Amino acid sequence: MCNYVYISTFQMKKNIIIFLLFLPIFSFSQTIKVIDSQTFRGIESVIVKSDNKPLSMTNFEGIAKSFSTKDSLEIEVVAQGYITQKIWFFTNKNLQILLEPTSFELNEVVVKSYESGRKLSETPASIAVLKRLDLERFSNNSLVPAINTLAGVRMEERSPGSYRMSIRGSTLRSPFGVRNVKIYWNDLPLTDASGNTYLNQLDFSNIGRVEILKGPSGSLYGAGTGGVMLLESQKAKSGNEVSSSLLTGSYGLINYGFSLKSASEKQNTFLNYAVSKADGYREQSAMKRESISWQSHFFIDEKRSIAAQFLYSDLYYQTPGGLTFAQTQTNRQQARPKAGTFQSAIDQKAAIYLKTFWLGLTQEYLLGKNWKNQTGIYLSQTRAENPSIRNFERRIEPSFGGRTTTNYRFADSFLKGTLHFGAEYQSGFFTNKTYGNRKGNADSLQTDDEIKSNQLLLFGQIDLDLSNTWFVTLGGSYNQLNTRFVRLGKNAQEYERAFEPVFAPRIAILKKMGEYLAFHGSVASGFSPPTVAEIRPSEGSFNTTLNPEKGTNVEVGMRGKAFKQKLYFDITAFQFLLKETIVLRRTADGADYFQNAGNTNQQGLEMSFSYQISSKLKTFLNYTYHDFKFAEYVVNKTDFSGNKLTGTPPQILNYGIDYASKSGLYANLTYHFTDKIYLNDANTDYASGYRLLHTKLGFRKNWKHFNTDFFVGIDNALNEKYSLGNDLNAAGNRFYNPAAERNFYGGMRLGWRFM
Repeated sequence: MCNYVYISTFQMKKNIIIFLLFLPIFSFSQTIKVIDSQTFRGIESVIVKSDNKPLSMTNFEGIAKSFSTKDSLEIEVVAQGYITQKIWFFTNKNLQILLEPTSFELNEVVVKSYESGRKLSETPASIAVLKRLDLERFSNNSLVPAINTLAGVRMEERSPGSYRMSIRGSTLRSPFGVRNVKIYWNDLPLTDASGNTYLNQLDFSNIGRVEILKGPSGSLYGAGTGGVMLLESQKAKSGNEVSSSLLTGSYGLINYGFSLKSASEKQNTFLNYAVSKADGYREQSAMKRESISWQSHFFIDEKRSIAAQFLYSDLYYQTPGGLTFAQTQTNRQQARPKAGTFQSAIDQKAAIYLKTFWLGLTQEYLLGKNWKNQTGIYLSQTRAENPSIRNFERRIEPSFGGRTTTNYRFADSFLKGTLHFGAEYQSGFFTNKTYGNRKGNADSLQTDDEIKSNQLLLFGQIDLDLSNTWFVTLGGSYNQLNTRFVRLGKNAQEYERAFEPVFAPRIAILKKMGEYLAFHGSVASGFSPPTVAEIRPSEGSFNTTLNPEKGTNVEVGMRGKAFKQKLYFDITAFQFLLKETIVLRRTADGADYFQNAGNTNQQGLEMSFSYQISSKLKTFLNYTYHDFKFAEYVVNKTDFSGNKLTGTPPQILNYGIDYASKSGLYANLTYHFTDKIYLNDANTDYASGYRLLHTKLGFRKNWKHFNTDFFVGIDNALNEKYSLGNDLNAAGNRFYNPAAERNFYGGMRLGWRFM
């Protein structure tokens, strides 16, 4: 017996020694965690395989069961509703992998809208989603063409860097920029306390995902009858990677950048530097933007995570000004010429200089098994100079604010759901000095104004899931806005406008009819107070009589899959009745001012279809029909009631086809049609409809350490002559901002992934 023990012990020691001696050639086990790139939550039932052989599958936390490998190998990570990712897995390394939802499996996409965290197929709302691959179907330089593929959404660019955006016709009150649409960036407001959004300060590389909520969303997001846009930064997918990109194209386009991405179990970081330049299609339309941004998500422990982000952007773009129809026929590329006592855009060096600093910090904390809180704060400041044909403006716009949301999840045998409640507060102090403009230089001081704006939003919402077939949302918000205006100098004035608090309710219901079909409907109240730029417009006065817009939106829709789940469809019909509509007017010398235009009746149909022809080929079709009219609108005894709404095309159609092979070759083709657009309230002038064709061809490949993407493309391949970003109700009928004719681009992205 003793001998047996001795031999066994000796043999055990011998085996241990042999194991230690040969340890380097034995295999090791590592951990792989797979999470959703937007929610940072683990994905269950993900298959990890190599050479088409399954190695492991993730559990409910997204962690793959341990498997062994003696060397690095290329693994394939596969999950329903997500883009399959191939990546090299190295020994002795734990790996965190972020998966992107597919553009086709929209039914399975988890949306952040309305704080529900539900799949789109279970969310009773009109929501459009663009992921990074959707954005990259075009030149990788601008959001405009990708946004314009969505039903019910329109983005315009008068010249490089000069954006205007609308959802369901909200262009009516936007001479430029973004009005009546609330925008958030990584869960914090990008729209400041004045109601203004400097969307053009974000470089294309700053955006990884876009969610757009159509129609009033005041029950959770406050002011804005147009809708809400939720922007998410790019995220590191796995490991550590450095990359550089270069894009060049017609009309002096050049864009280059450098980025660092890092993902581990404890953090996810994206650091980016980008420069974009363009000479522009027209005279006086050059642009340059330089930006540096940083976003990090730190996973402190199982209960707490912290997200920090920073942006500094320095943007300069020239403003060529609008042309008459006759001027576009003579020379489409000219800037606004001299007229009467007004100098030309070139002589006045018309341009906009913007420098923006933005800093945000957010904490997410699990308060218990069923409670969660997310609280964030931000600071921002923008310095702006705007020499224009009329004058020279200088603005300093510091702003701060925060948002907090608490969620409580509950469940029993029949009823489960989530209660959300929270608050949002924003405050800004803006100084605005207007001078004469002497050929691009500030002349004598004309006005010296100070404006303080405060907004308070209190909201609550309950989402109910009844037996996994009925989904009900009940929500509402309390909104308060106060604006104080002081004009300094010998003609000193002081006004304060405290808008009456508004309660904005919303009720929405969705019914699932089996696994692949759902019907939804909603009724929502919305309001939109005047922005600071509307209360104190370029005309120079302070408007004490401008009232908030208020409206009610009713919509019904259906979404689902058919034909063996290869066809995805989303169809919505709506009617929006808006009272006290704010519209843009212009003085004889071209200055902007705003007034309430009575009521408008806006009804429409929005349809989206996509079809997976094969594993390599996908096609989509999006269609918008908007029948928007002035219900009651009288200006200076002229009755415009019954006229079509200014600036909104009745029909828009987008058709696209995408090809992507396993070898890395890909191709995108997009056809776009926009109907004619009325340019003034009298409907006497309009811009003709136009058709655009965009193409892109590329090769994208991930090697062991090296990632590549090479591409070339053509925008406006049909060489259409059209105007994008028309000046509505323009003085002297200078409505048109001609867009670029046929143009070409090419670029590449190179990345190196570290072990």
